[in-house]
Order: sequence, then structure tokens, then C-alpha cells
Amino acid sequence: MSTTVSSFITFTFFFTIFNIASVSKAIGINWGTMASHPLPPVKVVKLLKSNNINKVKLFDTKPDVLQALSGSNIGVTVGIPNVMLKSLNSSRKVADSWVHDNVTRYVSSGGGAKIEYVAIGDEPFLKSYSEQFHPFTVGAAMNIQAALKKAKLDNKVKVVVPCSFDSFESRSNSSTEVHFRSDLNKTMIDLLTFLDKHGSPFFVTISPFTTFLETKNISLDFSLFKETAHPHKFSRKTYKNSFDLSYDTVITALSKVGFPNMEIVVSKIGWPTDGAANASSFLAETFMKGLMNHLHSSSGTPLRPHQPPHETYIYSLLDEDQRNITAGNFERHWGLFTFDGQAKYHVDLGQGSKSLVNAQDVEYLSSKWCVVNNNEDLSNATAKALEACANADCTALSSGGSCFNITWPNVH
Repeated sequence: MSTTVSSFITFTFFFTIFNIASVSKAIGINWGTMASHPLPPVKVVKLLKSNNINKVKLFDTKPDVLQALSGSNIGVTVGIPNVMLKSLNSSRKVADSWVHDNVTRYVSSGGGAKIEYVAIGDEPFLKSYSEQFHPFTVGAAMNIQAALKKAKLDNKVKVVVPCSFDSFESRSNSSTEVHFRSDLNKTMIDLLTFLDKHGSPFFVTISPFTTFLETKNISLDFSLFKETAHPHKFSRKTYKNSFDLSYDTVITALSKVGFPNMEIVVSKIGWPTDGAANASSFLAETFMKGLMNHLHSSSGTPLRPHQPPHETYIYSLLDEDQRNITAGNFERHWGLFTFDGQAKYHVDLGQGSKSLVNAQDVEYLSSKWCVVNNNEDLSNATAKALEACANADCTALSSGGSCFNITWPNVH
């Protein structure tokens, strides 16, 4: 074999390995803590590491969580709750204090937390919030950016704003008509100008599950990356899955306001396992396998071929039984793992682990059994059940849930 051919093969091999590694590093996960029985943060970090997950997105800045992440070398996105945006917008001092308490303290501590992003709010432009956070979001981002610069952290930590997918709207059944919501347009242009100036990516939720629920002409197969799915044509492009269609919707909207090349991070994407029809472990596994195969193929989308998202954060790590269920009972069932860190299904995240690894050494309360007392009057059983569900998560009992339509024994 000639030296030239040998060198070419060697170069190709290492380029391929590097390319796979770079794509693998782009997969992260959302870690929420709205659970009545949360796993200790130290055990969660061990769970992340045992599954080779090297990026995590938080919704807040709980000290025990950030302490557990210190020294782990896991890239961290810390979140600022929406309720803080008004005060951060109005005061540089509040922003300075927040950065000191929630970023500087952990970055500079021994080993330190590898904080990469500060997320301003959690989808503050969500349509159901109306415009209550619009006046404060960009100002809060600017003040946090100034505080990071003052702390000499602006070259390490970027400021981002996670946006909901309902930030976009369409006048017709054509992606060329996609644009930002009219009530949001000016605010979004200000935000994108800020992000572009500081080299920050655009964080956006893409949810094929909710798109499927809300859109009549989107099929389940199209949402699940099935090869048998009927393709959709938009703007003279052919789409084979819901993810690509949603991603190019974002690109189209960005392009229309002058930011066609802005880097995009998918901040939340997943499939729930309970609480609604078509929310099951089987379909979640099908979706996740399809998503991972698609991302790791580096095929990109029709508008950005061979350019997968800069980063993608799975939603989510663990089930959270205290999440708000206004959008649907499925909101408490997005986890790859149950609340105690046990895998609901198996998927190769493409990061060196072919199957999900469960949390180890989880401490449980002693087992107890509940039985019906047949000597009691059961005429008010429904009222008692509602009383119990006021203090426990009963979303699996809802229509479409895994325990829907259960009855008394021998009752049909």
C-alpha cells in the first residue's frame, strides 16, 4: 500500500472518530427537581456519569445540585425562574448578586462546576403566559451578561433564553409563511440581536409529541421517525419526520428577521411515557431511538443539510410528580428514568453506552400494601380517591393513562 493511500486512510479514520465524538458530545439532558421524593443530587450525578451524559440543563440553581456537579466535568446550564426576570431587568445590582451567588461561587470553588450557559427564564414567551414576561426578558439577559463580564466569566459562560415552540405561527400550510408571533416579533428581534452580538445560540423547544396532539395532519408514524410515514411537502422541500419539519420552521422564522445562520440548540425534546393516549414506554423508546439515529447520522435537515443541532437536550432525566399539569397529565412522565433512577426503556444515546444504566444504592422506605376493607361503606370511594389524589400523583389514572378504566374486582 502506498504511503499516500495509507495516510489518506489514517486521516479518514481519525476524522470519522473525531466527527462521531463531536456529535456525541452534543447530547445533553434536562434535570428537573419538582418531585416529592427526589433522588439525592450526588446519586443523580453518578447516574449521569454512569450513562456518559456530559451535559445537563437545570431549571434553577439549587446549591446541593450545583455542589454535586462540581468537579464532575459535566457541562451545566443553570436556569433563572421567570418570576425573577422583572427584578433582574430593573437592577444591575440584583444581577451582580445573582451571578456571584449562583455562578461565580461554584465556578471558582475547588474543582468547580462547569457552567456553560445561564438560561434567562424557562420559556418566558410561552403563549399561555400572555405578555407578562416580554418587557423584562431581554433586559434581564443584558444585565446578567454585564454581571458575567464584571466577574470575568463572559468568555466562559453564555447567556441564552429558552423559547417555546409556540413562539412561531403560520398563516397557511406552508413553511414560507412561518414567522414569530406578532405580539413577540419586536421582543424577539431585540433578543436575537443580543444573542448574535455575544455569540450565543438560540435555545428552542421542539416537541413532536405535542405537535402530534395539536396538529390534525401530522401522523404518529411521521412523529416517530418511521420510514413508512407519509412525507410532507413544505416550501418545495420534502420532510420525512416531524423533527426536521419543526427544526426548519425555526430556521425559516430566524431567516425572516435577518438571522439565517444563527446557531440553534434544541433545549427540550422527548416523548412522555404516561398520562395520555400514545404516551407509553414503547412509543417513547421508538421515538428516542429514531431521534438518536437521526442526530448521529449528521444528515441535518433540508434547510441545513449535514448540520445537526449544535446541542440537543433530552427532556428529561427523571419523572417529576409535582410538575404543573395544565398542558396535560403527561407533563409528569417525560423521564428516561423513573423518579428513583430506574430506566423505563433502553436506548443508545451514542455516547459509549449501548443501554441505559440504572441508579445504584437507592434507599427506599419499607414496603407496604394497601387493601380494601370490605367492612367499610364504599359508597363514597370516589370521593376518598379524589381526596387521596389531591396529595399524590394520580395522572396514570387519567384518560389514556396506563391505569385508566380500572374497576373493582369482577366488575366489567
